[in-house]
Amino acid sequence: MTHLINRTFNHDYPTVAGGKGVRLFDTNGKSYIDASGGAAVSSIGHGNRKVIDAIKEQAEQAAYAHTSFFVSKPSEDLADWLIARAPEGFGRVAFVSGGSEAVEAAIKLARQVHIERGEPQRVHFIARGQSYHGGTLGMIALAGPRPTRQLVEPMFGDSLSISHIPPCYAYRHKREDESETDYGMRVARALEEEILRVGPEKIAGFVAETVSGSSIGCATPTPGYFKEIRRICDKYGVLLIVDEVMSGMGRTGYLFAIEEDGVSPDLIAIAKGLGGGYQPIGAVLMRDELYAPLAEGSGALKWTHTYMAHPTACAAALAVQKVIEEEGLLANCRERGAELKKRLQERLGQHPHVGDIRGRGLFIGIELVADRTTKAPFKRALKLTETYKKQAMANGMLCYPTGGSADSNEGDHIMLAPPLIITSAEVNEIVDIVERTLNETLAKIEK
Repeated sequence: MTHLINRTFNHDYPTVAGGKGVRLFDTNGKSYIDASGGAAVSSIGHGNRKVIDAIKEQAEQAAYAHTSFFVSKPSEDLADWLIARAPEGFGRVAFVSGGSEAVEAAIKLARQVHIERGEPQRVHFIARGQSYHGGTLGMIALAGPRPTRQLVEPMFGDSLSISHIPPCYAYRHKREDESETDYGMRVARALEEEILRVGPEKIAGFVAETVSGSSIGCATPTPGYFKEIRRICDKYGVLLIVDEVMSGMGRTGYLFAIEEDGVSPDLIAIAKGLGGGYQPIGAVLMRDELYAPLAEGSGALKWTHTYMAHPTACAAALAVQKVIEEEGLLANCRERGAELKKRLQERLGQHPHVGDIRGRGLFIGIELVADRTTKAPFKRALKLTETYKKQAMANGMLCYPTGGSADSNEGDHIMLAPPLIITSAEVNEIVDIVERTLNETLAKIEK
């Protein structure tokens, strides 16, 4: 019996005993290759001595100091490190405890910027349908319609000033007569239509995952999509907020995923790979031009958190980022990611129940379908991804399967996001287990 409230009730979880490199071990001695980095968290793998030593050293000096009294050297050093590598124009960082807080912080900063610029009427935020931005009430509201949102929506009533446009999801929504670029322009211009519908003077910001995460499984922006989004935001004075909680900090082969799209947004939310799982930490980066009216105006944040800029968490994150840079893990991510995608295509590209294999770097999604030709999804009542996850663990692999990719309710996909330290041999091991698990899972649900 446990007194712990787990994610799934009445389920017997194995107990983790340790981890090394790309593997975790349970107390029964079973080994698992961590093919998803948890939830795209473990960017440099498990048991890295440099990071562990950095945590111990900081904990021995000052594990925690409240930010109303002190700054800490690790927080200032980490801020310097990130800004030196951020897109052009960025000059400030706030550290929080995770991804949900990071995206909320970005939204609250955007709102405060508009107030201190003398535009308090800008209260409305636009996001994309089938998105995911975190588990707090605010972030559940920001996401598109999903079962979780239905749980809390009655609490908000008509008070929320949030609306949604379609995601950039070419596999499901590109017309046969469109190129990927033309499709991207069409869905990007839905933002302008929504801005005009609500009223440009009311819009505070547009929020989008650079590469989609758990909701639609690593759907990538089409060529030119974010450049058109940037143009539209600039035209109407709307702040562009990119959520890179999952896709950032090297996961796609670039420290900031938006780099690959050639766009500099206004605010960037990061988390997961920032601390690599060694400590809970997230951050929001903002452009200098946005910080200026805050500094010259009220001179203070209108929100704070007890654990913001936590010294030990910042020390751990800085150590993680140094490992990524010093060991050339961004290049390894691009190379091993290309291998992983290529080998998945070779093995599963023509599988009758694999509709799409997509993603960037070591952030790969596999969409599963009942019918490859029509793209008809499996019925969620079959619990395909839940069965897949269980079978994958039996086969010694951890992955990130999710339902609802087709329309927020139906549909299934599997996400792979192994640590950036992965080798070619380990890539092959993952592909072998992915294929075997898929066939075993299909055999189970078809009985």
